[in-house]
Amino acid sequence: MRVIAIVLDSVGIGEMPDASEYSDEGSNTLVNTAKAVGGLNLPNLAKMGLGNLDEILGVPKMKAIGAYGIMFEKSPGKDSTTGHWELAGIVLKKPFDLFPNGFPKELLEEFEKRTNRKVIGNKPASGTEIIKELGLEHEKTGALIVYTSADSVFQIAAKEEIIPVQELYRYCEIARQLLDEMGYKVGRVIARPFTGEYPNYVRTPRRHDYSLEPEDETLLDILTQSNIPVYGVGKIYDLYAGRGITESFKTEDNMDGVDKTIQVMKEKKHTCMIYTNLVDYDMKYGHRNDPYGYAKALEEFDNRLPQIWQVMEKDDLLFITADHGCDPTTPSTDHSREKVPILVCGESLCANVNIGIRESFADFGQTVADIFGVKKLKNGRSFKEMILCKEVKR
Repeated sequence: MRVIAIVLDSVGIGEMPDASEYSDEGSNTLVNTAKAVGGLNLPNLAKMGLGNLDEILGVPKMKAIGAYGIMFEKSPGKDSTTGHWELAGIVLKKPFDLFPNGFPKELLEEFEKRTNRKVIGNKPASGTEIIKELGLEHEKTGALIVYTSADSVFQIAAKEEIIPVQELYRYCEIARQLLDEMGYKVGRVIARPFTGEYPNYVRTPRRHDYSLEPEDETLLDILTQSNIPVYGVGKIYDLYAGRGITESFKTEDNMDGVDKTIQVMKEKKHTCMIYTNLVDYDMKYGHRNDPYGYAKALEEFDNRLPQIWQVMEKDDLLFITADHGCDPTTPSTDHSREKVPILVCGESLCANVNIGIRESFADFGQTVADIFGVKKLKNGRSFKEMILCKEVKR
């Protein structure tokens, strides 16, 4: 028996009750994207019950082949690390640190001292815009472009021809150690190498994330300790700092992520969890306020779903969910504080089960733990008994 879990990064389905605290009133990534483009063509996600969750233009309500519902986020925040940690059973009490006015002077002074390089930037910014703004100065001086975003991130951009990638990675390791030493709760330090000539710089695929380790035991820890392998596809490894991941498969884009997921499903026939993140919705379209690109990416994934179903075995379960919102139709380019869909299918599932509104993303993790018969998570309520009509074999 295998659990295949696919996180559609940022595909939220409506504002959380506390959205006003995050300036996210009115956000609804799926519904607003559908309206903006004149309707979404998602027949396979509709079969899984997506249209039953809200009025999504173009996505009909129908009898679902499995189970469907909506999950609330219990942790404070609206970023990928918070969302993924909660999916795996961690509900944060203290949110990650954010830096809307840039990083503190004492932090950057110590960072400059340890790297022996000056820092420029130090503000929230779009990665593509800040390298265009400061790329020439970086090339002339060798100074590191340091910036943040609406997320809890410390990002370092450098041109590969000025600072070799391995050197940039070393600076990121210094930043990670320094942040932890000084007591800052920062989700990720990110290496952002780029190349090209001004103003047409392009970021290279050698990005690397240095994540904070999960602050408590996760579903992935419990599974691997129980000799159930976890295979991470996409940025899953980075989001959990590699903990609880048996093997990781990097991806170039969403479709490569689907290809790798199918490849792992074909190769790993034993009991395991295959855990995939598809990041393009968030990175390429949500943050850039591009509803048409967002809609196209959703439709591309929907077209691939039958290929995933085809390689599922009779005891396999497929979960599709998200980690937060990033509504491309609002003026903000930040993530949005949203609920997320949860869709499940597999031969052992009852048909057309509405699991309702779940109090926490951790209900997903608790359900997976329950299905595998391993130790319970500290957070979340399992909905296994609501959805399984046949007993699955480990």
